[in-house]
Amino acid sequence: MSVMNKIVYMDYNATAPAYGSVISAMSAALNHVGNPSSVHGSGRGARKLLEEAREKVARLVNVPSDWVIFTSGGTEADALALNGVDVERVLVSAVEHVAVMNARDDVDVLSVDENGIVDLKALEDRLKGDERTTLVSVVAANNETGVIQPLEEIVEICHAHGALVHSDAVQMVGKCDFDMQALGLDMISLSAHKIGGPQGVGALVKRQGVDLEAMFKGGGQERSLRGGTENLSGIVGFGAAVEEKTDYLAIKALRDDLELQIKALGATVFGDGAKRLPNTSYFAFAGMPSERQVMALDLAGVMVSAGSACSSGKVKSSHVLKAMKVEDELAGCAIRVSLGWNSTKEDIEFFVQAYTKLIERVQSRKTGRSNAA
Repeated sequence: MSVMNKIVYMDYNATAPAYGSVISAMSAALNHVGNPSSVHGSGRGARKLLEEAREKVARLVNVPSDWVIFTSGGTEADALALNGVDVERVLVSAVEHVAVMNARDDVDVLSVDENGIVDLKALEDRLKGDERTTLVSVVAANNETGVIQPLEEIVEICHAHGALVHSDAVQMVGKCDFDMQALGLDMISLSAHKIGGPQGVGALVKRQGVDLEAMFKGGGQERSLRGGTENLSGIVGFGAAVEEKTDYLAIKALRDDLELQIKALGATVFGDGAKRLPNTSYFAFAGMPSERQVMALDLAGVMVSAGSACSSGKVKSSHVLKAMKVEDELAGCAIRVSLGWNSTKEDIEFFVQAYTKLIERVQSRKTGRSNAA
């Protein structure tokens, strides 16, 4: 492949390329005839594949397999968690994914600091002395900035006041060690396609004792919490993806190298004062609108995003940066680079070259206008 035709994919937080093992496992599952709910031999074979995948996903987050409820993805898992539990109010952080923000109309928003971390004192103040039954939902790691929340402390505060805790762990699980039981979480949401699995499959992991009302009752599949014939090939692909081992220390080194170089060019990196995912960088260069950067880099062969990819392909101002009190002008220039299992040192070099040229063009135009004036 010539340099002119080189394509560098740097949008793993939107969706990661599928591992070869995932494609092979899914192909084999598609060749298996049988409904997991059927009692004949083919049905039992399908059920065996389904339960083997459930075991693999459960081991990933250190829970019993019967805690895992397969869904169509992270969004459905979030919706089931926030709407299925019988509580009088739902508190969510100001930096949640839109799947949580828009899961219901009556969410109560918790403030965050300049790094996007939940204000723990404000959380405790909101819970203290309030007798209403409450669910608190806080993302494990933000999809835009990669900032990791102090879940252990959040759970401790919430449980001390009788509140349940859900976490959208879609971006974190598979990239960092994650033990749901050690953290004390009541529910978490997962998604296969963020970690090299297929799109269209995820899971809500619910500890024993948390009662939920199903959104899709159907035929009683998934312990009557998610009706409808299971997406067998997708679930098998999910199970295959969690067995892959990616060296995220090496990926972090690539991300850190990228940030070192773009900071030298004058870029501002958001959330870099906090603990972050090893693969994520969200940054801005003043004077270059996000949409223009994404399009220019696309033409140069580099695939990045302006933040969340779950907004119908539109580039919108980030509610995450707004919550972090980033000025609108700078927030409007933010782009996200997210790396993964197939990223290389050469990808970083290619991106920095393309980004440097983009900055030089913008600065050249500014200089031209200045001289003309």
